[in-house]
Amino acid sequence: MAFNAADKESIEECIISGFIIIFAYRKHMTDTLTHIQRHYCMSQVRSSNTKPEIELRHALWLRGFRYRINDPRLPGKPDVLLPKYRTALFVHGCFWHGHLGCKRYTVPKTNLDYWEAKVARNKQRDEEVWRQLEAKGWSVVIVWECEIDKKEFHKTMDRVVSEIISNGNMYQKRVQERKMIREQRQAERRAQKERYEAFQKEQWSRKV
Repeated sequence: MAFNAADKESIEECIISGFIIIFAYRKHMTDTLTHIQRHYCMSQVRSSNTKPEIELRHALWLRGFRYRINDPRLPGKPDVLLPKYRTALFVHGCFWHGHLGCKRYTVPKTNLDYWEAKVARNKQRDEEVWRQLEAKGWSVVIVWECEIDKKEFHKTMDRVVSEIISNGNMYQKRVQERKMIREQRQAERRAQKERYEAFQKEQWSRKV
């Protein structure tokens, strides 16, 4: 894709700022980028190993949690997967996943219908992924990008850790319940076998 000098200058300013330009918008500000500039800026957004994901993973590691990342065997390839706690954690960008009430979720004025439809599809896909994971026995924890901000980070980590531990406790409880049911069934089968063997011996003794 070819860019003229004005396009390149605007794009460089967008990248050097360290933020996607849409996050700086407010409801009453107009979109000053052209369609080409907007397309390029959006294409630079990373889908994995984003800064919020890395910060969250680092904080979890320091707290003693061990995890896998982007496991392709599960729906949605969770950003952080904690098998011990049966928890799948997603770090959602506020714009791309439609964080209602967040200042970072401001739809660009350019091509409004397109962006609203795209975010709506993302939200619908998120909900389907959550249902699939929960059907497989996984608990889902959502962390929004804005919650990784320095002012909210400790509060966010307290919530996340609390949810992970709670999910782990529920998972262990389910494991113990399944174990008890399995042991009961095994005991019933053994008792049934013993009764049958005793019956067979009794019948044999009568014949003799």
